[in-house]
Amino acid sequence: MDFVFQVLNNTRVIFKEIIENNTLKDLNKVPMGFNNNIIWNIAHVVVSEQLLVYKLSGLESTLSEDMINKYRKGSKPEGDLNQEEVNKIKDLLVSTIQKTKTDYNKGFFKNYNPYTVSTTGNILNNVDEALQFVAIHEGLHYGYVLALLKAIKK
Repeated sequence: MDFVFQVLNNTRVIFKEIIENNTLKDLNKVPMGFNNNIIWNIAHVVVSEQLLVYKLSGLESTLSEDMINKYRKGSKPEGDLNQEEVNKIKDLLVSTIQKTKTDYNKGFFKNYNPYTVSTTGNILNNVDEALQFVAIHEGLHYGYVLALLKAIKK
């Protein structure tokens, strides 16, 4: 799983750089033809990883229920975020995936409640499969963020 964690860490660093290299206005902008914005996509990957890895393993997430509900599957931006909220998301990008790797290496993920992924129909049967899917999911949202950046910068 070292490779999966390496991919996740690298993707999270890219997301962090996107936050740092764009204005608050651009991070919050929902361009014509899109349902969400850059910062929602980035927060969504953080929340999704916590739900797919921790919650389905029967463990507590480090995220608040409010944050989970605000960015989980099926949600959409409820308004512009301020700089403090964006900074919190930026900090969570790296800290959550580092904690997941540490907890994984300590053997914390013993149980797993199988989950059928709505987008692909695959069934996640254990934490290893969940982490592999998380890497794919984050790659999909990276592509979406790139499309958003292109639409905003026109």
